[in-house]
Amino acid sequence: MKKLKDIIPFVSILQSVGKQDASIEHIQFDSRQVSANTLFVAVKGTQTDGHQYIHKAIEQGAVAVLCQTLPENLSEAVCYLQVADSSEALAYVAASFYDHPSQKLKLVGITGTNGKTTTASLLYDLFSDLGYRTGLLSTVRNYIADQTKEATHTTPDALKINELLHEMVQAGCTHAFMEVSSHAIDQNRIAGLEFAGGVFTNLTHDHLDYHKSFSEYLKAKKKFFDQLPKTAFALSNMDDKNGLVMLQNTKATAVSYAIRAMADYKAKVLEKHVDGNLLTINQTELWVQLVGNFNAYNLLAVAATAQLLGLDSEMVLPAVSKLRPVSGRFETMHINGVTGIVDYAHTPDALENVLKTILEIKQKNQNLITVVGTGGDRDNSKRPIMAEIASRYSNRLILTSDNPRSEKPESIIEQMYAGIQTQDMGKLLKITDRREAIKTACMLATEQDIILIAGKGHENYQEINGVKYHFDDKEVFQEQMKIINN
Repeated sequence: MKKLKDIIPFVSILQSVGKQDASIEHIQFDSRQVSANTLFVAVKGTQTDGHQYIHKAIEQGAVAVLCQTLPENLSEAVCYLQVADSSEALAYVAASFYDHPSQKLKLVGITGTNGKTTTASLLYDLFSDLGYRTGLLSTVRNYIADQTKEATHTTPDALKINELLHEMVQAGCTHAFMEVSSHAIDQNRIAGLEFAGGVFTNLTHDHLDYHKSFSEYLKAKKKFFDQLPKTAFALSNMDDKNGLVMLQNTKATAVSYAIRAMADYKAKVLEKHVDGNLLTINQTELWVQLVGNFNAYNLLAVAATAQLLGLDSEMVLPAVSKLRPVSGRFETMHINGVTGIVDYAHTPDALENVLKTILEIKQKNQNLITVVGTGGDRDNSKRPIMAEIASRYSNRLILTSDNPRSEKPESIIEQMYAGIQTQDMGKLLKITDRREAIKTACMLATEQDIILIAGKGHENYQEINGVKYHFDDKEVFQEQMKIINN
């Protein structure tokens, strides 16, 4: 429990009504979670406005309210703090409440369209393998040393981030790696955190349903690097046309990595195989267990980050060669001569990278069968683009459901279908039920063929009309292949 006045010193208060000596036991921005001795933060969200629930929060025990607009009727028993931006203020009071945990370990944020999960997860694996107690905040799951906590968002809310970082500090973690989404940057969820470094992977078509334009999406990513402190490093991919943009205004030490361009950290792909790559990283040759050019970038970013955090390259590179693929990221399975690949690719660029990688490693006599859908209630402009890419690189294509959410899956599939070129119509099937789509792909495959199941990766559910049903692409593929071969 802390005094209110002790957790607001980094917040710019426009107006204060009432005494600031209340004892605060909890901070909440969801009025349903408010109990006695709570500081309630009224945040204007994308769906609801917390200001509408100030009265309810007070009824449930809130002793202080932080808001952008003061309510008309004020309670004498409550301290009201008016701020310009309550989402940003929430992040700062959360950091204060949990004793600024990001200052007590080395926190690195990874941002970009593709590669965030893989890079962050591999960094967690690398540092853990080398004996460091390490934390991870990712799309797949959160780790506090070796303790697993399920993840619900790519980047949690500001309260949860600081709570988890606090738990990492309590568990003796010295390093933490987190995915930093554009939504989190735009919504100030990472305000008040002190980063030891930031990593930029790439920027491609995504989240335009939220940001409305590519330039706004770019600005959100750039904001992360603009706000890094002088003590941090900013590591950026120079092979991406926006790599230099990220470094333009950063106060952090600018560092680069690339495969094609001139950079501080360089990699070269010497050989590609279905189960790994032969690489050089800064002229040291090593075999890695991850496939494709996109994973060469991820591993290069991992190796560079580890060295920027003070590890010696002679320690880092052998450890990099032992890293294994992240769940649902180009994850391969071999059953009776057929290779199944499950990948989270849900953007045009990610899907094209995966398909190109498969074409580079597959033999002439192997057919590629692709099963893909796109999510409902998300950027619909990418739907025809992804279908066109999938049809261009595949021998057979099955358009199906991903997470339709509140949309009709048939409508989503028809929007994808609009991108199919006339010459590719003959290779196409439309199967709404994802299980049936995967089953059909397995039935179409002959020995040596490759089946790519794209879009959901690590997810073990399918969301339909607000309900999440258990669904795991890997499980379904394995189940169907066993049925067919019995």
